[in-house]
Amino acid sequence: MPRVMISVIGGSEVDEMTLSLAEETGAAIARRGAVLVCGGLGGVMEAACRGAKREGGLTVGILPTEYHEHANPYVDIAIPTGLGYARNFLVARSGMGVIALGGAAGTLSEMAIAWFSDRPIAAIVPSGGWAARLAGERIDGRRPDTVYAAKTADDAVDYILRTIRNRHGVDLS
Repeated sequence: MPRVMISVIGGSEVDEMTLSLAEETGAAIARRGAVLVCGGLGGVMEAACRGAKREGGLTVGILPTEYHEHANPYVDIAIPTGLGYARNFLVARSGMGVIALGGAAGTLSEMAIAWFSDRPIAAIVPSGGWAARLAGERIDGRRPDTVYAAKTADDAVDYILRTIRNRHGVDLS
């Protein structure tokens, strides 16, 4: 069985509290043995990767540019796509679940892609942005569940792993 992959999405320009929450999220993902996938750049992406690396985790950055060297320094595997914002599709679909922190239009697009791709989504409410706005909401009528409103990084990661296990019968031990 391949390792569980969790996508972390969020803005490149966020406040210190959101960066701290992102770093906690990356650390929580790594402690549970999952792989962190993100857009590979700065802000939430870099903070989440930094947290994952602090705990010995593996990080993947799916870059919008054509250059490996554009990845933040905490990305283990950089995938340069040259796709610009179209890479959001790959970020949202690569994880078996998605955790959103803060975010503007790019994060909104990734949440929508995750939604219609039937990925569980956890939004860390204190991070603000689209994560807070969509927490507890259904994006549309295609699914009966809602975007999970997480209070903490551990809450978000636990929800994603629990949902993956329940939906797919994946043994996460």
